[in-house]
Order: sequence, then structure tokens, then C-alpha cells
Amino acid sequence: MSSSRETILQAIRANKPDLLPLPSVYTFESNYPDVLAQYQQTLQMIGGTVEVVPDLSRVAERLKEIYPDLTRIAITLPELADLGNADLGVSDPHELEAIELAVIPGRYGVAENGAIWVTEQEMRHRALPFITQHLVLIIRAETIVPNMHEAYRRIQVDETGFGTFIAGPSKTADIEQSLVVGAHGARSLVVFIIE
Repeated sequence: MSSSRETILQAIRANKPDLLPLPSVYTFESNYPDVLAQYQQTLQMIGGTVEVVPDLSRVAERLKEIYPDLTRIAITLPELADLGNADLGVSDPHELEAIELAVIPGRYGVAENGAIWVTEQEMRHRALPFITQHLVLIIRAETIVPNMHEAYRRIQVDETGFGTFIAGPSKTADIEQSLVVGAHGARSLVVFIIE
């Protein structure tokens, strides 16, 4: 039995192709003439809403206009903290189940898929962007990159630990092609892009 095994292994070794060097530079170029416009188009196509605003004071005004009746609001951005009323100083994320709106800053937007990179530092609780009914993410226009390759080049996981790309709102479709929005996360997503 061992001789059959050795015969097979020798045949594999004898027919092993030569190793080729990996290319030194990978190029995954995206030729978007306007990365911001591409991001907006992509996010709208997947069900999100995008607004380009001049500053955080305009974000505050729009939050009051869009969500006038929500009472449980969690905000992790210090500049907008006075609009929030939910206590995020909880140790058990189950205590966040009644959050109606979460407002969280993001680090990078990705034009090709409408995703935003958010770390645990911005979320404060890993469950927050997924347990809330409505999610607002805020990014700066200059942080939007063309594709995931560029986003991964910028991410420093060793500095931030847990992070995730969020593109939404959450949705799923079964084999009968029934679309359900909010199945695994927020029912709506609004992204404010600060110029």
C-alpha cells in the first residue's frame, strides 16, 4: 500500500508545473469620470438615499425634517450628540433593540457598490447599525474611492479592529422573488455626503 502511495506522489512531483512569479503590481482600475456621481447612482440603485450637504449643521436640519416622529435616536457623532437620546453606555447590545434611528460616521465610501466602511470605533456597538430600524451614515466626499481594492488599501484593521462594509438598506429575496426590505438590518439607509 505504501508503494502505491509513493508511486502516486512521485508522479505528482514529476508533473508539477514550474512556479511562476506573481505580478508585482495588480491593477484594478475603475474608470469613473466622477466618483461621487457614481457612488450616488450605485447607492440609489440598491435602495439607499443619498444627499450631498455642505456641513454637519445641514445634516442636523435634514435629520429633523426626515425623522420628526422618531423617539429613540442613537448618535455616535459627538457634533450631533444633542439630537440623540438613546443611552449607548450599555454592556448588553440587546438593550439597543428599541433604537429607531442610528446616526454613525463612516470612514470610506466605495463607488462601485455603494458600501461604506464603518469600524467599531464609529459604531460603539457592533449590533447598532443592524439592530436599528433606520440607519444614517455620514461620510466626506473626499473619502469615496472607486472600488473595493482601493478601499482595502486604505483600511488599517490593526488600528481599528472590527469593521464592516455596509450598503443598504438590508434586503433579501426568496426563490419566489419576493423582496423583503429590513430582513436582516435597517429598513432604510440615508447617506449624507459632506462636500
